[in-house]
Amino acid sequence: MKFGTDGVRGVANDELTPELVLALGRAAARVLGADRAYLVGRDTRISGPLLQSALTAGLASEGASVVDLGVMPTPGVACLAAAQGCMGAVVSASHNPFADNGIKFLAQGGLKLSDSIEGQLEAELSAVLSETADTVRHTGSAIGRVTADNGEAAAWYERQLVASLEGRRLDGLSVVLDGANGAAYAIASRVFEAAGATVSVLHDQPNGVNINEHCGSTHPEELQAAVREAGADIGLAFDGDADRVLAVDGVGDIVDGDHILAICALDRRERGALRDDTLVVTTMTNLGLRLAMERHGISVAETDVGDRYILEAMAANGWTLGGEQSGHIVFRDLATTGDGQLTGLQLMDVMSRTGKPLAELAAVMTRLPQVMINVRNVDCPGLDDAAAVWAAVDVEVKALGDTGRVVLRRSGTEPIIRVMVEAPEQTKANDVAARIAAVVEAELALGWPLS
Repeated sequence: MKFGTDGVRGVANDELTPELVLALGRAAARVLGADRAYLVGRDTRISGPLLQSALTAGLASEGASVVDLGVMPTPGVACLAAAQGCMGAVVSASHNPFADNGIKFLAQGGLKLSDSIEGQLEAELSAVLSETADTVRHTGSAIGRVTADNGEAAAWYERQLVASLEGRRLDGLSVVLDGANGAAYAIASRVFEAAGATVSVLHDQPNGVNINEHCGSTHPEELQAAVREAGADIGLAFDGDADRVLAVDGVGDIVDGDHILAICALDRRERGALRDDTLVVTTMTNLGLRLAMERHGISVAETDVGDRYILEAMAANGWTLGGEQSGHIVFRDLATTGDGQLTGLQLMDVMSRTGKPLAELAAVMTRLPQVMINVRNVDCPGLDDAAAVWAAVDVEVKALGDTGRVVLRRSGTEPIIRVMVEAPEQTKANDVAARIAAVVEAELALGWPLS
């Protein structure tokens, strides 16, 4: 089992079995330390209790104490871990379908694990799986204690979210929340009501199999209709573990992560809260955001795709705001990781203080047409040395000039090369992407049978 950009994931009880997760818990206790408490939360998937029990058993088997938080957003676990100086773990597959699940660990202080630590975890997991029956185990009082939280953790986390407004209120604003039948299904409504907003909720009835099902940040269509019908000021759609959010403005149009970043960057710069007047984004961020920030004198720092790389750049340089188009937004002075509910509160706070509707605020940037083509069954490692591919890219980049952009990146888990193109018109973006994708396929196709 390999760690990806956000822990390990797989089909629950098939690729991600209880036996494997138990072994992963034991490996984690050995690598991360068994002398401190682990706060363990999960989303609402039917497989969550099964895998959370296995993970807890593995940790306790190695002598680590575990606090079972039950259903808790990933950023909630991170917030609690940071406050208490504990380790954290979350059983969730985020926006994936319900049959999938995953395990991600948080280092002491609520931070994501580094690549090197995850490499040690992989190695230790292999060692645990190869142990024989005569391996010496912890017994007696050396076994870790497991306790269940009684709801105090969730209540404390909710108070921290509301406190991020520094006493300001959202009175007079109406919001429709789409809980994705996931980890924020109950917490979100309580938080936004406590902040003063008028709240209505969609998809807050999880049954174990309906998480992310035609709802949440990956399927905001019903939320768009609900906002229009209710005449609400804003809609917020979370994903399964509530670490990301997409917004809907008062007329039902999507306001994605790039627009949210633009709004919050300008607001924070005006208030002196944007360190070094710098915003951190990934290579997939729309060129429209970069151009908007340039017009307003805000520098843009770029990282590889993945919120962990954004977090690393922010930590290394002291920057305070970064994120992704998908809605992973990090306010590093307020949280250690992306938090969909926190982001929603901060966005509505801008609306409240300025008196401007979300559509007007989002107009600060114009999204350039963007297209992505996934070229499958190709030799990903060969991309670096594919002269014909890069020659084709060079031709297109020169033709676009400063009016567009081309990004090629290879998947870390599948034989896929992603071709992303931005251009002034959608047809031009489509044409450029198609030409480059054709060269990629011609030069790097694996052929049959697939290797």
